[in-house]
Amino acid sequence: MRSVTALLSLAFIAGCSFAPAHVRPELASAPVYPADYAGDSLAGERATAIGWRDFIEDERLEVLIDSALTNNRDLAVALARVEEARGFYRIQGADRLPTVGVFGDASRNRAGAASQGAGGAGESVTFDRYSLGVGVSGFELDFWGRVRNLSEAARSRFLSTVQAQRAFRLSLIRQVTATYLASLEAAERIQLAEATVASRREGLEIARVRFEAGITSALDFRQAESLLTQAEAELAALRLTRARTANALAVLVGGSVDGELPQPRPLTEQLSDRTLAAGLPSELLVARPDIIAAEEELRATRADIGAARAAFFPTISLTGSLGYASGELSDLLGEDGLTWSFGPSVNLPIFDNGRRRGNLAVAEAREDAAIAGYERTIQAAFQEVADALAGRRYLAEQAEAQVRTTEAQREIAELARTRYEEGVVNYLQVLDAERNLFAAEQALLQLRRVEADNLISLYVALGGGMIE
Repeated sequence: MRSVTALLSLAFIAGCSFAPAHVRPELASAPVYPADYAGDSLAGERATAIGWRDFIEDERLEVLIDSALTNNRDLAVALARVEEARGFYRIQGADRLPTVGVFGDASRNRAGAASQGAGGAGESVTFDRYSLGVGVSGFELDFWGRVRNLSEAARSRFLSTVQAQRAFRLSLIRQVTATYLASLEAAERIQLAEATVASRREGLEIARVRFEAGITSALDFRQAESLLTQAEAELAALRLTRARTANALAVLVGGSVDGELPQPRPLTEQLSDRTLAAGLPSELLVARPDIIAAEEELRATRADIGAARAAFFPTISLTGSLGYASGELSDLLGEDGLTWSFGPSVNLPIFDNGRRRGNLAVAEAREDAAIAGYERTIQAAFQEVADALAGRRYLAEQAEAQVRTTEAQREIAELARTRYEEGVVNYLQVLDAERNLFAAEQALLQLRRVEADNLISLYVALGGGMIE
């Protein structure tokens, strides 16, 4: 009866754990997105149900993203971190089971015989010994859950690394798209600047003819020259931007892409017709891999606390072996040579200069940091979605207003040129009108890029892009 009671007691103790129960902290953001720009949060498609290949409609961009997901070096590092965490989890999990080894030994020994009589010389004895068997060395009986908690911590950190790799994957899609859109903007602004430079060169030549004919003053000629040099300077700056953007894109995609790339879509066709549903902020907890990774890290720190608390209790280990031993190799496997050994060991540090208390304090402090990190990740995710929702509404309004502004500036420039040719106004008004038109056209192209970039930001912020 006592044996049964003891076994039941050990089974109960073996199932205990000193780790704090995992409870998600309260949502560290507003329960809903601001209604003044979020609109109906349930209207539209869920980003998590749309694959990135379906959401992105530019075939050239799709090829570049696919190359980045295959060849990007930072992503390769993230994948290696996943395998590293997986290996550590396997190592830590192996400690929960006994390690069984096979041993074999053969030795020849020489020993002196006992002396016989006074002054008698002893005779040496030579003998052989052979052994073969299996054994378990130092297997810890995890009564207090120390090994189990260490294994759970390793598992949670492995899962956190997996989610961190997925989060980086989404970030890479976002970076490639943003850089690609910047390159499109630079290319289209260069086309505009080149056309403007050509037009202003013609204007400068006309101004030269008029000046030499005495129709206008040198002031008009120099103003036309200044207008041209400004456009040339802007063109050079845009070409520099395009070169740097191309270099950044090459790094992101992992080098040059084999084969001929499809033709890109213009900026005006980069916006998708899909309407994304914002949903509720609480949905981000299971949609965003960075939030899931932060929660897994919190689980790991709580398992570390359980292991640190278990260290205050005795460590009980078992060592055992079963095999054969004999002085003759031919008799090694006989019944007479059967041997076995079994022995537990108990270790309880009594005075360790506060080491165990220090380890527990470190584990508890890391839990506090993990909670704060988890809440900060949620807040950052909420801000990203809210910013993108605001951008979806207000950037569209801004782009619409900029279209009207550009059309108005174009009419003003045409009217100024006509009135100048008629001699009604001086060339300074033409100069201002041309400069304002060029700036308005460049601003419109920039807004087109920002609007398309905001859309992909909203898609990724809502957890889209996880499926192909």
